[in-house]
Amino acid sequence: MSHFSQIKTQIRNLPSLQAALNDLGLDWKAGPQPIRGYKGKTQSAELVIEQDNGYDIGFSKTDEAYELVADMDFWQQAWSVDRFLEQVTQRYAYHTVINTTAQQGFQVAEQVNNEDGSIRLVVQRWNA
Repeated sequence: MSHFSQIKTQIRNLPSLQAALNDLGLDWKAGPQPIRGYKGKTQSAELVIEQDNGYDIGFSKTDEAYELVADMDFWQQAWSVDRFLEQVTQRYAYHTVINTTAQQGFQVAEQVNNEDGSIRLVVQRWNA
């Protein structure tokens, strides 16, 4: 019997999550929207990624963060669930750092995308 699974994340900022999904080329819909599951069951989420097989992936807000919600029996992404979350989390962290440092008056001086997939950022701020 299939059912929705919830996977905790450290994602707390919805705009950074949306930007991360955009970076990964994923189409998403802002919620609240229902996530479609097994035998017509639904669950509400703040962000929904529709899959071609009729079963959706979503991110639902909890007290602490957003959690990934999906029926894992019907996962239909280019990556495994773990790799998907790694990719989303990396892009989310990137946007969080860029936005936070920009709010503090910093600008990106250098960005290096390393062969291992990590990203090296150098930010600077000029004081007048």
